Parts: sequence; C-alpha cells; structure tokens
Amino acid sequence: MGVSVRVLEKDYVARHASGVNAGGVRTLGRHQAELPLSLAAKAMWLEIADLLGDNCGFRAVGGIRIAETESDLQKVRERSGAISALGLGYAERVIDSRELFERLPALARHCVGGLFVHDDGYANPYRTTLAFRRAAERAGAKFEEGTVVESALFKENGWTVTARDGTSYRAQTLLNCAGAWGHRMAAILGDDLPLSPNGSMMIITARMPPMVVPVVGAAGRSLSFKQFPNGTVLLGGGHRAPVDLDTNEAKVDPLALGKAASTVIDLFPFMAEAQAVRFWSGIEGFMPDGIPVIGASLNAPQAYHAFGFSAHGFQLGPAVGQVLADLVTKGTSRIPIEAFSPSRPFFSIAA
Repeated sequence: MGVSVRVLEKDYVARHASGVNAGGVRTLGRHQAELPLSLAAKAMWLEIADLLGDNCGFRAVGGIRIAETESDLQKVRERSGAISALGLGYAERVIDSRELFERLPALARHCVGGLFVHDDGYANPYRTTLAFRRAAERAGAKFEEGTVVESALFKENGWTVTARDGTSYRAQTLLNCAGAWGHRMAAILGDDLPLSPNGSMMIITARMPPMVVPVVGAAGRSLSFKQFPNGTVLLGGGHRAPVDLDTNEAKVDPLALGKAASTVIDLFPFMAEAQAVRFWSGIEGFMPDGIPVIGASLNAPQAYHAFGFSAHGFQLGPAVGQVLADLVTKGTSRIPIEAFSPSRPFFSIAA
C-alpha cells in the first residue's frame, strides 16, 4: 500500500549527521539489540545500486577490530562467542596475529589479533543521502527544505503541522526523524526523551601510499580508520565536541583530535608522515544507552520516532526506512524493534 509522503527539513537534505558522518557500513561491534536491524540493512547495502540507481560509493572491503593486548584478545573472543550464540546466521570471526598482519601489513607489530567481518565496508554519506532523496522523489515524495516545525496538533484523525513561516501541512501520520533535534520534536508531541546532542569529529588527510584496505577499529580504544582508493585517510573514532542546536554550530576540539591522531600513529606508524587537510564535526544525537529510539510516540496518536542513533546510524538507515514504512502502512515491523522503544528504561553505558 502506497502513501503520500512529505519531508519537512529544517535546513537542507544531508546538512547534518546523515551527510557528514564517517560513512561506516558495519555490523562489526554493534550492540546486540541492533544486529537484526543491521543485518537487514546490510542486505540492502549489498544491493544498493539496484535499490537506488547509484552505488553510493559503497565498497565491501571488510572490517577489522584490532586487539592490541591479550586482554583485548580475550574480549574479542568473548564477543565472537556471544554473537554466535544469538543464532542469527552472522559471525564476527576471531583472527590471529598472522592473519591480522596479512590483512594489515602496515599495522604495528605489538597487536595480537582481532575480529573480522568480510562484507563490512563504507560508503559516501553525502552521495548516499542524496541518492535516497532522488529515489524518494521518483516515488512521489515531496521535500520542503528550510522548513522549521514550530507546532503539531492532532485533531479529527489527522495532524496539522505548522512551520515557523506560518505554513501548515496536513498528514494522517507524523514521523519524527529530526536527528539531534529529535528530543525537541518529541517534546512537541508530549514525549520527554533524554537525548544529548554532541559533535562527532573527523580528520581527512592528504593522499598517502595505499597501505590499508579494510575499515579498522580497535577493541581497546577509540578508532575509526578508512583509507580510500585515492590514498586519502579518514580518521574518526567517536571523539566528541560541543554543539549549539540553535545556531547549527559544531565545534572542533584540537586536544581530542590530537588524541585521535596519536592513536592512529601508535597503530599505523606510517601515518606519522600524514598531512591533515580538513577537520570537521557533524551534529548528532546520543541516547544514554547508546541505541536509538524507534517506535510509536508515548503520548501522541499516529506518530512515530526514529532518532538518537548515537553516531552509528548511517548503516542502519535503509532498514530503519523499511521499519517506518511498515509501521505506517501495517502497524507493525517485520524487524524486531522492541529494544528501541521510547518507553524503555534509559541508562548510561560506557563509551
């Protein structure tokens, strides 16, 4: 069953987290509650060119989480066993130091092993977001950019949403996909949800000799490392910076970026010669327990939330879209989403 769709975008499509993230397309290391959603998304990513008419720069180069110590190696072994026990037909395979160095010959020799997933990878986030927009428009969706929602009123079995410029829009169902501003839209609907906005900082380098193919993370410290075919290296790893939701400003913290660079050089000594050419930070919403809110509003009828992806929502996006389509048209999701309920008890987890 098809429905008419109108997207109200406060700035422009791909302006914030969706378009300026690190582009990781991974199942490796995800919260166990996210895995059914992530695996459904992976199936879509592997067919992304057929789905959108654009391959979105997607490359399934594999993903590795490095173990630097015996303690790290024990952690990844436990993780691998716990994932296998879920019975999802998905594995995060433990690799020894020999295979680790075969896959990452430039890696520092103190490392002892890791976890490997063969079909993880990355894509171009800006290109991907615009490709989804074009596909949505071909299917009839309308986009209203520069439209800041000020109020939403449910009456007579439908919603009236009013923008800051006074324009009103009518709809039967409302979806709150407002990212780092998701808690503000939730409040308009009467839901108090504990999102914290933060910036996720990244560094891109000048071209380097081709040394690393897989996407690389670390078991014992924050790291996200991708080297592109042209030799440039994108560094992330969850280093956060302050943001201002009212001015759309995301600051860069030089001390935190220095820590990120130090981690990279420890693991890949050749990166000591790298030249950073650009730094940036997107604006993202983080939930206390590190997983998103996806599900029906607690207090508003015919309204659903999908936000708070806590800096790892890019890969999930295609499947989240499917979930929301199912909720709107069928009232239920074929992918389990109970763990993401807005009614769950929120608690903090270690970063």
